[in-house]
Amino acid sequence: MMMYKIPLVLEPQPEGGFTVTSPLLPELLTEGDTVEEALANVQDALAAVIEAYEDLGRTLPACLKLPDGNNSVWLETLVAA
Repeated sequence: MMMYKIPLVLEPQPEGGFTVTSPLLPELLTEGDTVEEALANVQDALAAVIEAYEDLGRTLPACLKLPDGNNSVWLETLVAA
């Protein structure tokens, strides 16, 4: 499994829930009723973007791919306490 480091923007919606986009992958778009659900949906949205890029013969920006899964990764995330 390839690991990716992707900047995400979570935007609260007036009707409730959150929309998630990425400034580096404009094709990535998902949503969720809660922050947790929205972030969980990112994995499926990213898989769809990767598949679309492969179908179009495009490559993801190199800065998104992590070298391998055995190294430490700096991760910033939202945590509710």
